[in-house]
Amino acid sequence: MASSTQQLPPGWAAEWDATNQRYLFIETATGRTQWEPPVHVPTAPIDDHGVSVSPPPSHHNPRRRQYAAGQTQAYYGTTDGFVDPSYGAAGVVGPQTQQPVASGPLFTPGLAAEQQFAAQQQQPLYQAPPSHESQYINAPGFGQEPAYYPPSAPVNQLADQFGQMGIGQKPLQLYTTNLLTSPPDPRELSHPPPEIRLPPNSCITASPYANADYTYQRSTLNAIPTTSSLLNKAKIPLALVITPYRAVKDGDSPVPLVTDTVIARCRRCRTYINPYVQFIDGGNRWRCCMCNMSNEVPQLFDWDQVRNQPGDRWTRDELNHSVVEFVAPTEYMVRPPQPAVYVILIDVSHTAIQSGMVATATRTILESLDRIPNEDERTKIAIIAYDTSLYFFSMPPGTTESTMLVVSDVDDVFLPKPTDLLVNLSEAKASLESLLTRINDMFQDNHTVGSAMGPALQAGFKLMAPIGGKIIVLSASLPNVGAGALKNREDPKILGTSKESGLLQPASPFYKTFAIECSRAQVSVDMFLFSSSYQDVASLACLPHYTSGQTFFYPAFSASRSEDAIKFAHEFGEILAMPIMLEAVMRVRASKGLRMASFHGNFFVRSTDLLAMPAVPMDQSYTIEVQIEDTITAPFVVFQTAVLHTTCYGERRIRVITHALPTTSNLSELFASADQVAIATFLANKAVERSITHKLEDSRDTIMQKLVDILMSYKSSMTAAGAGASAQLAISENLKMLPLLTLGLLKNVGIRQSAQIPPDLRAYAQCLLTSLPSQLLIPYIHPNFYSLHNMPPEAGTVGEHGVILPVPLPLTSERLERHGLYLIEDSQNMFLWVGRDAVPSLVEDVFNLPSYEVLRGGKTTLPVLDNDFSQRVNAIIQKIREMRRGVYYPHLYVVKEDGEPPLRLWALSCLIQDRADVLPSYQQFIGQVRDKVNGAGTY
Repeated sequence: MASSTQQLPPGWAAEWDATNQRYLFIETATGRTQWEPPVHVPTAPIDDHGVSVSPPPSHHNPRRRQYAAGQTQAYYGTTDGFVDPSYGAAGVVGPQTQQPVASGPLFTPGLAAEQQFAAQQQQPLYQAPPSHESQYINAPGFGQEPAYYPPSAPVNQLADQFGQMGIGQKPLQLYTTNLLTSPPDPRELSHPPPEIRLPPNSCITASPYANADYTYQRSTLNAIPTTSSLLNKAKIPLALVITPYRAVKDGDSPVPLVTDTVIARCRRCRTYINPYVQFIDGGNRWRCCMCNMSNEVPQLFDWDQVRNQPGDRWTRDELNHSVVEFVAPTEYMVRPPQPAVYVILIDVSHTAIQSGMVATATRTILESLDRIPNEDERTKIAIIAYDTSLYFFSMPPGTTESTMLVVSDVDDVFLPKPTDLLVNLSEAKASLESLLTRINDMFQDNHTVGSAMGPALQAGFKLMAPIGGKIIVLSASLPNVGAGALKNREDPKILGTSKESGLLQPASPFYKTFAIECSRAQVSVDMFLFSSSYQDVASLACLPHYTSGQTFFYPAFSASRSEDAIKFAHEFGEILAMPIMLEAVMRVRASKGLRMASFHGNFFVRSTDLLAMPAVPMDQSYTIEVQIEDTITAPFVVFQTAVLHTTCYGERRIRVITHALPTTSNLSELFASADQVAIATFLANKAVERSITHKLEDSRDTIMQKLVDILMSYKSSMTAAGAGASAQLAISENLKMLPLLTLGLLKNVGIRQSAQIPPDLRAYAQCLLTSLPSQLLIPYIHPNFYSLHNMPPEAGTVGEHGVILPVPLPLTSERLERHGLYLIEDSQNMFLWVGRDAVPSLVEDVFNLPSYEVLRGGKTTLPVLDNDFSQRVNAIIQKIREMRRGVYYPHLYVVKEDGEPPLRLWALSCLIQDRADVLPSYQQFIGQVRDKVNGAGTY
């Protein structure tokens, strides 16, 4: 830190700005102002390696890149010889007054003022200066400016400056709340995470897109502790939640695409150039923000290949956007980019035909043929039907005919024909359309009961293994023939006991070993499961888990109920039409001192930190635990996620997500920066992992203990532990919803304590807990609850951002009135609760029925009636179905207050603040937590 007697360079004055709580520096000769302390430019600054920067050459060097003169101001500061340390992109308006930039002839970097550039970009190593000059302690190469303490600074201002820990940025304010007296407010869950406050000049551009949007990547802490001991003291887990292939909805900006194949990467750590690097040596080199390595800027980095003329590097997307996609050159390819390949396995056993699944599936494929990604007309498709035998369909191109080939030997699977089974979608479209209209009729009278799903998977794999792609399995019964045959192991006696976790593990090693084979051949598997009886979702979900696929479950599916058919057709159609990333690998890099420790989600870990993903679906989430290995000395750290993939249009690309976070050695800043949504997402993944490796009870204890640890740490570090300390349960305002989210997780079907939950439903809930992005996961563990009968007049009408939703209510049945109409939704299902005293006019306006008595409960489709209230209720339901990312189409159930007990209890189980079965209410839960935090009682 600078001394209090420190002087400014000649010609400068400092003035305290009360609004910004900082000093404003004024150059008296010109009146120019800046926030950063002015710096003396030494005559011979020294770079990292102790080598003096050579003086400008006297002759023109033809290999230097050239810029328009206006752009050079960003490199060489102003004309008065003083360097402006806050330089960013040329033309970006900073806090100081900008001089107008004159356009002029091209200018060659390095031929003038090179020392000024070096002084500005590299932190020069100063010799001990004379006592009248400023003394600075430099941060390690991150362009952090020194703090300035004028002799007249009052004590409280000095304390304020010291409280900033030298990062020149106000720390996040910590507000403590008492959980016992402040009820949870559901609206807080829609707030963005705590602000990321990076040190000044950490980013080389002033772009608002320079840091990753939290919908792509978020951290449990938005300020990273400098030591692992500080992290252990806070007890908050450090983890990243990543959704690399997030859908671009209306209003989202698309991911910028860099098409010139000029990819600048660090030679040592292979980090991609991003907005947090530094340019040094007159702009000819850049210093990596992860490992501080100095790298050459590629020759064509400053060349506009479209216009074939010198370009402005400051307009390059990778220097202005944290999420960017590069078109990859050939060195990023092991083979030419693969076409998109879809092999659809359809169960045609008696059960599947009777339920209407086959008819719905074939109709959906037929209607989706034009939506399947096929811009380059290389997409291939095959259809294999199976019961206890396999049925292949040969579709020669140019005809409308198809031939069925039956393979009944399922113990030694072979392809009955070398060609025309896997066909080009464009060439064989006519025969494919003809086949899809006939499949249901072909098997209409099939009475075969049984499923050779394992052999069908092997056949599909053989068909596509040379290329890779996606296998989509539609199955309506438990596989019981050939490889991967399973037995019904559902035993009501062990539900709710310590042995129950055994039912959540795969019953056969076939599914994991086959999944790893698929992953190696770039084959991904999606599962659509329809059984009305036990289907062993835990075993079958293994395939999507290790091959980056998805599992969908439709218990007791019957297409005769239009709601079932619509839900399946919508989700299956969206999966077919979804653009996917093929043959992808993902790696997350981090600044020195940080290491990716463990990984949660649907992928296969190929080496220590390389995640293999044969096909990355949109809006699938992954969680990565981070370890602090060494003390971090940098003022900020950077995480960079890179996904090398092939688009389904045959182009090899790299998607790069860069995420910068400040470091802190201050425990209060750590708590103030915690992101409760990211922590809950991490806990959901951890709970599922624990329930499979240990027991369900262990998983519940683990997340309960994690919550207690965080609260104990907060109590001991952040509150005055006096006589009244035990009468309150303190936590920071930004973590106020974490106890309720934890309770929601403890009450979720995936890990809830109960002897009534079928293993298939539990296993499917666990699939959702580990793959849903936060936007879908949070309502899944903390549902939304709206009152419709008395909603404000604007609710259900179209506002600036689409349909306006009512204000969400606390999740307690105390809010249910006997004459009311309520909507409860958890992103997977919606419940329309009708009070027993609902007036006939309300029932008529919504359901077009004369009274409550004739209303029937269950799955329903609401009629759209010619009245304002009906249209508003329908608009709200439609908005909820469409507003989130993902393919899910929630069912709507009508629940009568005095209706069927199972449906009523299911809807009420969403109200997680109430007591249910053996599970506590929110008030009881908070009481238990307080007792544990104060050292009394056990959970």
